[in-house]
Amino acid sequence: MYSFTYERPTSLDDALKVLQSGGQALAGGQTMLAAMKQRLMQPEKLIDLASITDLRGIKKEGQHIVIGSMTSHQDVSFNKDVIQSIPSLAHLASGIGDRQVRARGTLGGSVANNDPAACYPSAVLALNATIQTNQRTIAADAFFKGMYATALNEGELITSIRFPIPKRAAYAKFRQPASRFALVGVFVADTGTGVRVAITGAGNGVFRHAGLEAALTKNFSPKATEGITISSADLNSDIHASAVYRAHLIQIQTQRAVTQALG
Repeated sequence: MYSFTYERPTSLDDALKVLQSGGQALAGGQTMLAAMKQRLMQPEKLIDLASITDLRGIKKEGQHIVIGSMTSHQDVSFNKDVIQSIPSLAHLASGIGDRQVRARGTLGGSVANNDPAACYPSAVLALNATIQTNQRTIAADAFFKGMYATALNEGELITSIRFPIPKRAAYAKFRQPASRFALVGVFVADTGTGVRVAITGAGNGVFRHAGLEAALTKNFSPKATEGITISSADLNSDIHASAVYRAHLIQIQTQRAVTQALG
């Protein structure tokens, strides 16, 4: 490993001061440390956010669940408020990686990294969540910008994410067995005023599908998706699955998610 300095601030204000002087924020480290080992990232200064207690925790506020950015996947999966109000989100968190990853990985780190096959971005987008940073509030539809790209500015940190409680929702993932990332994952959320469908693992980043949303808003049933054409034109094709196969999986996983949501 190459040489770098390490900072572990105990408050958000202190973290921001260090960040402004140059450095890279470290959340759970499940992606960053691996990238550093491969020399894909070589920050001169690491700013570990793990000791900032204000960035952790889960609370219910009216018809929303608010989750701190440094809350682990494990804590999301076991939290009683999440299980009661948005069980699909707890289910999603319980299927990320393995136990070690769930114990260390964080919600904010995953969303800020925006891996095109990560699970959390699909929940944020489908549930129409809002991302709170140290500077502003960002709507989910405006946050994700493509592969590893988001609306975050330099020096801007996610502090929490606010999830509206849906009428019903579910997440279905066809996982890549080695990495446990989504080969295709589909999060379906019936908000009460319409259905949102967010897809991860299939393209250049998480995205919504207007055709599936329109069909499910009209008729929330697995059968409603059968006549919807899923184009493979902009989907990934690699050693794990062709674009055509991923298009097929989108329809199948959507049907499975709707079935789960219906109970």
